[in-house]
This record gives sequence, structure tokens and C-alpha cells, in this order.
Amino acid sequence: MTIHRLESHADFLRVHFQPGAGPRHADFHWFWLRHNSELDRHPVTRERIVCSSDLPLELRPKDVRVSADAAALEVDWGDRTDGQVSRYDSHWLQTHAYAMGRSPAPVPPSDSAALAVDLHRLDGPLGHAVLRRLQDTGAAVVRGFGADTEALIAAFAREGLSVIETHFGRIEDLRTDNTTNRNTDQLGYTDSAVQLHTDQPFLERPPRYQLLHCQRPAEEGGENSVVDALAAALHLADVDSHAFDLLRTVPVTFHRKQRGFEKVLVSPILDFAAPGGFRIRYSYFTLAPHRVPFAEMEAWYRAYNRFAKLVRDERHQYRFRLAEGDFLIYDNWRMLHARTAFSGARWMRGVYFDAE
Repeated sequence: MTIHRLESHADFLRVHFQPGAGPRHADFHWFWLRHNSELDRHPVTRERIVCSSDLPLELRPKDVRVSADAAALEVDWGDRTDGQVSRYDSHWLQTHAYAMGRSPAPVPPSDSAALAVDLHRLDGPLGHAVLRRLQDTGAAVVRGFGADTEALIAAFAREGLSVIETHFGRIEDLRTDNTTNRNTDQLGYTDSAVQLHTDQPFLERPPRYQLLHCQRPAEEGGENSVVDALAAALHLADVDSHAFDLLRTVPVTFHRKQRGFEKVLVSPILDFAAPGGFRIRYSYFTLAPHRVPFAEMEAWYRAYNRFAKLVRDERHQYRFRLAEGDFLIYDNWRMLHARTAFSGARWMRGVYFDAE
């Protein structure tokens, strides 16, 4: 088979071969291709003269192309002063392919339109429509509902959800001049950015859902983002099974200490044995110092950082701004949420729910 076309991705190259028997594409990591370049072999003995440890793990090519006769892949790594490019024969690629016909798990979705529930085109009660969207996407955004948070609570109560009071109180007034809640000494009550996290990971059973109801948007900033952590975890399992296993099995400590509240819980970040099949605990600001064995510490950090880079990539996030009267509700066991820094008197009302 000759090469039909190439498909470049962040970590790998997909090579599509001309139709023939068996799978018609194969995936190759960039690093694997660089390590197997024929340019790094002795001109006489053809033995490899470069160790993989001499190469940067996160290298990316300057250019990739199919040869003029479609018989080979050509890669310009951008580090050859002699202008030579690496050439990989089509037959050689097929012989040594280690991911022939691979179907990768998708990255987390990012089209915010998928979260929208239209108040004017509801199929049944609002609470029912929103919960149905939550089952599909993990989050829902409703525009123009109005300012009545108690009406929202009643709508979800009719669908079997109960308000969960936390150490902040029954309803949080997330504003910098808060005088209504307890334990406001935390990031949510400032105008600082709050990076992706789940809420209440230090509780044995964190609340399942959180509502954020906009009473007043910021003058500038204060945009929201949510990420499908289930999709991210499944993608990580597909591209780095060792990192996935570490996040699923290594317990870490979540520690929340405020003026009038303290709680500690030890748990892995990813839990596929939780009710419903998945629950993530992810909160950079309540992680206590890690105490994994010395020989595992660097590997654990690499696993965590790979997941963090995946979810913090804006291409993998739903991003939007809530206006006055809009609300966001999301599955706190499945989704990560964040906000950007802001200026002005931003006011969100936060409510936690769980199924009765």
C-alpha cells in the first residue's frame, strides 16, 4: 500500500494508507518516529547512533508530507542544518505499526451550544428538561430565567432534588462584599480567577449538582468554563494507561481548613466504583502535600500534570459568560468548573443539590 494522506495531532501522526486488505490507517507517536529516523544511523554499519534519551520527549516536527511518489512519509524535524528530512517507507511503517486501525477516545467536547436549554422550546417542565440535558452533557445553561433563585429550587425539587446545606449555608452569595454566608474565607468570595475544580471533594459524598444563578455579571471578566472530566479520563486511559491507573488508584489527601470549618478526606482522584459509575475529586486549592512513596512521587506528578494539561486546554472546555438571570447547573461528580478573574460587583447565587 502507498500513503493516501496524513492527519497531524498534538501527540501523534495518523497515516492513511491507500485501500487494501485490513485496516487502512495507523497512528504513530511523534517521539517514536523521531527515534526511528534513518538519519540517526551510522552511514556504514546502519546501526543507531542516537539514544532515545538524547531526544526531547515533547518534540514536534516542522513539517510532514507524503513523498511525491506516495511511497513514503517525509518529516522535517527542523533541527537538521544540512536540510535533510526523515523518510519512512510505507511498507516499513505498516510492518512496524503498533496502532493499526486505532479508534481513539475523543477529547472533551467544547461546543457550548450543546449545553443550552431554550426556555421558549421546553418539552415538559423546566427542571425535567434541564436534568435530561445534564444526563447527556453533564451541564446545562439556561438564559433569561430571571432573578428568583427560590423558584429554581422549587423547580428542581419537583424533579426529586433536595438542597444540600454546606458549611457556607443553604444558598451561597458569591460576591466580594458577602455578609450572608459563613466561612467566606475562600477564593469563591474574591474577584480572583478560580481554576478548574470540583466542589467539596473533602466530603465523603460531595453534593451531586451545583447551581450557579447570575444575579449580576461583572463589569469585566468573570467568564465561566466547565469541562467533561469523564470524557477527559477516558481519553487519558486511551493515550496513557499508566497515568490513568495512577489517578484511579493512588489516594491523595483533600484538606479544607477555614476559620470555622475543617475537613480531611483521603481518596484517589478518579473513582469508577462510585454510584452512577464515575466520580472525580479535583481541587488544586484543597490538595494537601502528597505523601506517596518516594519511588512513585515523580510518576504521580507526571500523571496528574498530564490530566491537568488535558482539561486546562481551552479547546477542551465549554466556555461562556452568564448574564443577569441566566443560570448554569452541572454534575459536580462529572464536570470541572472554573471562572476568570473579574472587576466590578459580580454576584452569583450558588446552591447544591442531591437526589432524594
